[in-house]
Amino acid sequence: QLQLVESGGGLVQPGGSLTLSCTASGFRLSTRHIGWFRQAPGKEREGVSYISTSGVITHYADSVKGRFTISRDNTKRTVYLQMNNLRPDDSAVYYCAATPRFGGSAWAVQSDYDYWGQGTQVTVSS
Repeated sequence: QLQLVESGGGLVQPGGSLTLSCTASGFRLSTRHIGWFRQAPGKEREGVSYISTSGVITHYADSVKGRFTISRDNTKRTVYLQMNNLRPDDSAVYYCAATPRFGGSAWAVQSDYDYWGQGTQVTVSS
């Protein structure tokens, strides 16, 4: 069974850091580009970051550039999202998703992603 599982979410104070993990099972992670998305209450799900199969190409939403870093370890079947200097408006459920389609400027098109994790909650609050 093909599956993506996110972990690492939690409660953190503003300015703090968290690292999310997205672990794949049932398929070779190295064959899929991975995106991170998030959805806050009452808002649409939005793209946060993207990493190509090799890890060479990455993309970030403007709102997280300079604060978030995406990386991957295909030997561990895991993609990471390092989140620094977190703000209250980063609070959301974070999802990872896999796509076979190489994403340039269209990396955040959600219909291109064929497998999704169940999400992990990130809450930034004092």
